[in-house]
Amino acid sequence: MPRPLPIPFPDETEAPTVTELRFPSSGVTVRGDFTLNEFATLTPDNLEFLRLYVRVRGNLKEVERVLGVSYPTVRARFDTLLRAIGYEPEPADPQSEVLERLERGEITPDEAARKLRR
Repeated sequence: MPRPLPIPFPDETEAPTVTELRFPSSGVTVRGDFTLNEFATLTPDNLEFLRLYVRVRGNLKEVERVLGVSYPTVRARFDTLLRAIGYEPEPADPQSEVLERLERGEITPDEAARKLRR
């Protein structure tokens, strides 16, 4: 029975290469030097987060609800996932952060207005 790739592998910093592919229904085996895409080498935690993110159609607030963690924790995990697939996360827009905190009830409308005026 096939098992998932042993990723990450202890003491290895480079992505693995695949040297053999087997197609069970046809019995064909192909040998060569094949690279894995960025998703194939994700850690189990990042892969689980990505699956959830796709399942909720990219809604980070829904990820927050499903995982039962804070929005900043979800953003941090999303940023970790982005780095793992080779993207550098964009810096957060301070105005968006204020509006998100207001929406979540973490600050009052007056506090939000003061922060947005700065």
